[in-house]
Amino acid sequence: MAIPSLTQKKRRLLEILKREGITDEAVLRAIAEVPREKFVPNYLRHQAYENAALPIESGQTISQPYVVAYMTQELRVGRKMKVLEVGTGSGYQGAVLSRLCRRLFTIERHLPLLNTAEALFRELGYFNITTLFGDGMKGWPEQAPFDRIMVTAAAEKVPQRLLDQLAEDGGIMIIPIGGQEETQHIYRITRQGEDFETEILLPVKFVPLLGGIVHDSS
Repeated sequence: MAIPSLTQKKRRLLEILKREGITDEAVLRAIAEVPREKFVPNYLRHQAYENAALPIESGQTISQPYVVAYMTQELRVGRKMKVLEVGTGSGYQGAVLSRLCRRLFTIERHLPLLNTAEALFRELGYFNITTLFGDGMKGWPEQAPFDRIMVTAAAEKVPQRLLDQLAEDGGIMIIPIGGQEETQHIYRITRQGEDFETEILLPVKFVPLLGGIVHDSS
């Protein structure tokens, strides 16, 4: 029996995402366009289009494609928007977001991960992405406000500094909330002036959102 090609596997993944409720055509196009196999370790390349989270360096993971698609869909990104991503990780989520927005600013606390992601962004021609090696819990105040903020690690509670950096006229943040020993949920927080509306969405499992920076992979 012939082994399915990556193209066939990607096509099958897209069908799975549609069946599981990903209906935003722009999000589906972004998932189709971004080569996930570039963002996983070489030894896992054949698994790139399985609907599963996979390990990457620095003890981190690349999220399950469904979770990436779901969080992206729920962020409601528009073409003219300025987006902040907290937790660059492999770079895959940021690559998907960059296909949907005007400019993406992404922060990573693990320098080896950031270096790898930056090289991939250059290789793939994703030139609307600006990166920062830093503490994502502090956000990027010099570039605020942001129309959208996506956090790709789980916080015990919503960081106030990130809320402060949301655009006041309908800014939206997607963030996993919950400790490592409890059920986490994706929250969508919408800002109108000084008011914040919170919606609890999907149960998930993410690595913890931590402060500080890490210069090596140890």
